[in-house]
Amino acid sequence: MKFVVATLAFVSIGLVMTAAGGSTIQGTVKATGLASSADAVVYLQQVPGTFPAPAKAADMDQRSMQFTPHVLPIVVGTAVRFLNSDPTPHNVFSPDHEKYNLGTWPQGQTKDHAFATCAKAPCTYVQLCRVHPEMEAYVVVLQNPYFAVTAADGHYKIDNVPPGTYSLAVWHAKVKAQPKPVTADASKPAVVDFVLAQ
Repeated sequence: MKFVVATLAFVSIGLVMTAAGGSTIQGTVKATGLASSADAVVYLQQVPGTFPAPAKAADMDQRSMQFTPHVLPIVVGTAVRFLNSDPTPHNVFSPDHEKYNLGTWPQGQTKDHAFATCAKAPCTYVQLCRVHPEMEAYVVVLQNPYFAVTAADGHYKIDNVPPGTYSLAVWHAKVKAQPKPVTADASKPAVVDFVLAQ
């Protein structure tokens, strides 16, 4: 009985240490001159280790004549599933990097594209529709899964970051800022704010 209790106590301590081992990085991004600070990608530039792509594809919808989400960050190797939810046919293509054109398909159908390589993150792919040139979105390919997309008020939060010192950067389609150093400490959140400008 004592052995069982000791084993359970050891397992419980291990679970607590695992849960407490990750750090949080959070803050606010201000996009100067824009009506909203949404859709900025805040990410760690380089994290030691390898990060396998998730088995499940990430989703980007074409709904109400818009790509949703407008900005989709992913880990390199991830496949993106493009769904057409509109009653009109849509196309998906990108002129960036290796370039691709997935063709045109009707409502309810999907097509996948795997973003298998990225020589130097972030690798940005604009998503366009040949049928409706006003439609535009972005897939941002990154080296690791420690990233977040800002809300309309510019707030972001990255959880479960391994403790250590990193370079924190921001990608935005229209404005930019220099990366900042950040130390991830499991005992308290790190707060880093950015002001983006032309």
